[in-house]
Amino acid sequence: MRLRGRKGIRENLEQQEDLVVLDPGQYRGKWASLFGNDLPIHVEFGMGKGQFISQMSYKHQQVNFIGVDMYDELIRRASEKGRNVWAQEGVDTPPNLKLALFNIESVEQVFEPGEIERLYLNFSDPWPKSKHARRRLTHPRFLDKYSQILNDRGEIHFKTDSVTLFEFSLNSFADYGLQMTNISLDLHREGLNEEHVMTEYETKFVGQGMQIHRCEAIVGKEALDAYRKNRLEKYGK
Repeated sequence: MRLRGRKGIRENLEQQEDLVVLDPGQYRGKWASLFGNDLPIHVEFGMGKGQFISQMSYKHQQVNFIGVDMYDELIRRASEKGRNVWAQEGVDTPPNLKLALFNIESVEQVFEPGEIERLYLNFSDPWPKSKHARRRLTHPRFLDKYSQILNDRGEIHFKTDSVTLFEFSLNSFADYGLQMTNISLDLHREGLNEEHVMTEYETKFVGQGMQIHRCEAIVGKEALDAYRKNRLEKYGK
């Protein structure tokens, strides 16, 4: 992926220490201190231009959010979007949002075990060729990484427009032994839900009449216990 960014983009990011984290490894085990509270931390890997993570931070202010991408230009665009979303509150710097620049391959160097409560994987690169399967963010080698950094309430929320990636991911989650729930082959079948926050890609694809596939994978023991206690009640068990 090649992005044509503005001149002086790195300088721009360096001047946004209130929102942008260019050396996230220094906060491993210290993200709560950076936010200044002990609220749950939710992370989006591959946030793109930041529409999803920005709106989530505004709609759910009792959660801390971290948007992750490896491209300077996308971090810059997300910083603009985050500030614009919060401007309606007269707030310049979103208090519960950070944008971190790093490659997901090194995620263990950025978060310590149990530091994160939820991961969002939204419209990740499907890497359609079989020889590239290991690069898919739902491959078991990545699930190994996620299971380390997620806490006892840990969950993975996954969305894609790719049937191939969705099938691969369901099998990967199952083979890894994760409980899946809220599986949808057509998320917006019954129309748009105002409570549902969409990404830029999702907005585009829905406008084109494409189906969006979604599921949640439960990782943490406490989350799994809660699922078994509450979710199964709908079956009268």
